[in-house]
Amino acid sequence: MTGFFDPKTLATLLVVLEGIGVLAFAASGLLAGATKRLDAVGVAVIAFLTAFGGGTLRDLLLDRGPFFWVANEGWVWAVIVLAVVGPVVLRSRHIEPTAKAMQWPDAVGLGLFAASGTQVALDSGASALVATLMGVVTAVFGGMIRDILVNEIPWVVSSYQLYAVIAFAGGWLVWALGALGLDPVLAVSIGALVTIALRTLAIVFNWRLPAWRLGDGSSAAP
Repeated sequence: MTGFFDPKTLATLLVVLEGIGVLAFAASGLLAGATKRLDAVGVAVIAFLTAFGGGTLRDLLLDRGPFFWVANEGWVWAVIVLAVVGPVVLRSRHIEPTAKAMQWPDAVGLGLFAASGTQVALDSGASALVATLMGVVTAVFGGMIRDILVNEIPWVVSSYQLYAVIAFAGGWLVWALGALGLDPVLAVSIGALVTIALRTLAIVFNWRLPAWRLGDGSSAAP
């Protein structure tokens, strides 16, 4: 099925997926800032860095320019609008932001960025391993910045939840489907949906990595 879709279709799909991922991660950053009762500027900064941090690092590592958000300036305006309007909506409707609520848009962003980041790296000539790692970087680095800025240990390294592992698996799925001859448009779409589904299931059923066992036999997991 390789080549079933026009190459422009893949380019358009990547733009769409990354655009939705930007908004999803911006929303998670907004909720994180609102949970910590930051002012409007603080919320906007965290939303911006969460949305664009991972993709920017990927583009730097791949020596790819212009940065993905520079090439799509509309996303910057969308994040600005979200950062301004979002807190107003939360206050006017008396919605209390919580860490749990932040996980849902984060899951969407994780899946979309893991798949699109992997495909972007593959299109740049990266090997399978490097491409999947670029997918993980795209998917998790913005969230790490978010957590650090709200004075939390980055979620990806502290929660024992299946997070970066799922992004890594999603990247490999994108590569594997392409290696099996599936058109990249379908490979990226399936990879994104499967990654989102796995992360959602991990949240619902609280799937976790095995915890370290301390010398007294107790668990180090929270």
